[in-house]
Amino acid sequence: MDGHRRRARWRPAFVLLGVVLLAAVFLVRLTDVQVVQADALRAESKDRRSITTVLPGPRGDIVDASGTVLATTVTRYRVTAVPWIAAKGGRVAADSARIAKALGVGADGIRAALTADPKASYALLAKQISYEALTRLQRLDLGWLYYEAVPKRTYPAGAVAGNLLGFVGSDQTPLAGVERGYNACLAGTDGEQVAESGLDGTPIPGSTAVVKAAKPGGRVQLTIDRDLQYYTQQVLAQRAEQTGAAWGAVVVEEVGTGRLLAVADWPTVDPNDVAKTADSDAAALGSRAFTAPYEPGSTMKAVTASMLLDAGVATPGTHVVAPYRLRTADGADINDSEQHGNERLTLTGVLVQSSNTGISQLGGRISDERRLAYLKAFGFGSPTAVGFAAEAGGSFGAGPDWDPQTHYATMFGQGLTVSAVQMASAYQTLANGGVRLPVRLVESCRKADGTVRRVDDGSPTRVISSSAARSTVSMLENVATKGWLAADVRIPGYRIGIKTGTAQEVDASGGYSKNYLVSMAGVAPADHPKYVVYVALSQPTKLNSSQATAPVWRKVMARALQTGGVVPSGTASPDLPASW
Repeated sequence: MDGHRRRARWRPAFVLLGVVLLAAVFLVRLTDVQVVQADALRAESKDRRSITTVLPGPRGDIVDASGTVLATTVTRYRVTAVPWIAAKGGRVAADSARIAKALGVGADGIRAALTADPKASYALLAKQISYEALTRLQRLDLGWLYYEAVPKRTYPAGAVAGNLLGFVGSDQTPLAGVERGYNACLAGTDGEQVAESGLDGTPIPGSTAVVKAAKPGGRVQLTIDRDLQYYTQQVLAQRAEQTGAAWGAVVVEEVGTGRLLAVADWPTVDPNDVAKTADSDAAALGSRAFTAPYEPGSTMKAVTASMLLDAGVATPGTHVVAPYRLRTADGADINDSEQHGNERLTLTGVLVQSSNTGISQLGGRISDERRLAYLKAFGFGSPTAVGFAAEAGGSFGAGPDWDPQTHYATMFGQGLTVSAVQMASAYQTLANGGVRLPVRLVESCRKADGTVRRVDDGSPTRVISSSAARSTVSMLENVATKGWLAADVRIPGYRIGIKTGTAQEVDASGGYSKNYLVSMAGVAPADHPKYVVYVALSQPTKLNSSQATAPVWRKVMARALQTGGVVPSGTASPDLPASW
C-alpha cells in the first residue's frame, strides 16, 4: 500500500519531466529554424515560391550624321499559357479561335499547343507579338495567358547602310558591322523582376516586382548621310545589274575630315532579313568595300606620280617615250592595254593615256624601299582607323624584295592588294594637300547617362608635300578633260579630277584570270576639293572597261556636291601638256 502511494507521488514528476524535455527539444529545434537557419530557409522558401525573370536592357540606337535612326530596339511580347487551367474551363476550342483572331493567325496551331499536353503548366503560343496584338489578347481576359516583354532589333531604313550596320542574332548577340564593333557602347544592362508563384508553379497575377531596373545601351552616331547612302546604293545596284558585275562598291569620303559619307556595296544585306542574303551571297553580309582585297589597277598610277613629284625626280611635264611593249634589262615584260607606236608623253600624258610602260620607266627613278615607305604612309598594307570587322589591310607581296615584274607592276596597280576604302583614303590624301586624315565611320558614342565620347581615330599624317599633291590633282583634272571618258564624267560648273583603273583579277590558283575589276577614283571640285568618290565593279561581263563605272561616279559625285551645297568652280581646269 505504501509502495503504491510512493509511485503515485512520483508519477506527476515523471510526466512533468517528460513535458519539460519535450519542450526543450522543440525549443532547440525552433531556435535552429528561426535563428540559426533562418536566412538559408528564407532563401530556399523564396526560391520555391518565386519566379525570377530577366528584364533585357534595351540595345541603343545607331543613327546617321543628322541623328536619323538606322537601327533601334522595339519591345515585342512572348505569349505563353497554362494548358491544364485552360482545359478546366472546357472552352479550349472556342478560346483558341479567339486567341487566333487577336493574333491574326490560324486557330489550329493555337489549339494544338494547348492540347498537346492537357496537364502541362506551360505552352508557347507566340514568340514575338506587337503591343497592339498584346492589347487585343488582354481584352480577352483569359487568366491563364501570360506575357513576357522581349527586345527585337529593327532597322527602319531596311537595306540602307545594312552593309555597315551589321545585325544581331535572335538573342540580341551582335554578329557583324557596327553592331559588333561598337557593342560596348550599344549593349544595355539587364535587370531582374520577381513574381510569386502558385502551387502549380505559375506566376500569381499582381505579384510581380522589379528588383533591379534594366538600363538602356548608348547611342552610336555614324558619319554616314542616310539620304546620300540610299542614293549611292540605288545608283550602284542599277549599274552593277546593267553591266553584269559580280559585285561593286562605292565610297564617298569628305576631304577635309576623313568622314565617310556613304559606303555602298552591291549586293548588300537587309539586316531585317539576314537569312535571305546569307542564302544567296554570304560575302554580302558584310561590306566588301572594307573586307575584299583586290589589285586596283591604274588608279594607283596617280599615287605613283605623286611620289615622283614629292621626291623631286619628276614634274607634270617630265618627258618619256612610251612604247606599247617594254622589255627591261632585268627581265620584266610590260605592255599597255592597246596596240600603239612609241608615244612621246609627259607625266601628265602618262596619266591621261594610262600608260603602263610610261609610268614604269618614270617610277623606276625611286627605289623600292622608298616607294614602299610611301605606300605605307598612304595607308596601304594596314586596316584603316575605322577598324571594321574583318577589314582587309591589303598586301605588297614581297615588299622591297619584289621580283623585276612585280617591281614595275606595283607602279600601275598590279602585284599588290588594297580595299576600296583604302583607295578612297589615298585620293583624300592627294585632295587634302598631301595630308592623310584617319578614315572615320563612327562619330561618337552617347551613353544612357548623357555623356558623349568622341571616337579617337588617330592623328593626321603628312604623306607628300602640298605642292606635289596640288600638281597631282592638276594632272587628274587633265585626265578628266582630255581622257577618253571626258564626256561621261563631266559635271557642268565644276572642275573635277579623275583616274580610271582596269586590273586583271587573280584566280584560285594565284594566276591572272580573264576577269577584270574596273574602277574610277576622283575628286571635286578640283580647285578646292571637298569630296572623293571611288567606284569599283568586279567582273562586269557586259562592259569590262572603266566606262562601266563612269555613270556611277558622275551621279554620286554630283549628288554629293548638291547635298553639301558646294558652289560651282569659278575657274577653268589647267591645260597641262600631255605630249612633247
